[in-house]
Amino acid sequence: MAEVVELRATNQQLGRAMASRAVIDQARGMVMALALCSSENAWDLLVGVSQHCNIKLRDVAAALVATTKGRTLPEPIRRELRRALRRFHAADRR
Repeated sequence: MAEVVELRATNQQLGRAMASRAVIDQARGMVMALALCSSENAWDLLVGVSQHCNIKLRDVAAALVATTKGRTLPEPIRRELRRALRRFHAADRR
């Protein structure tokens, strides 16, 4: 019985991880389109925003994806994303 409970918990955890991955991939695609950058650069940009805002990556990604449904991007994320995009484009011009 304990094994079944453990397997269910593992299954739920994997489900949450897959859902998080999907939203992160969607946000990554949005950043790629916005910044005209590679997948790797988009990943680095999202991770940087997450770290600077001290917000989990999946939460940053979810907030960005939610803007496609009319939600406003929270101010700390919006501000840091703008800074990160400026830094990216400034480095790209060098």
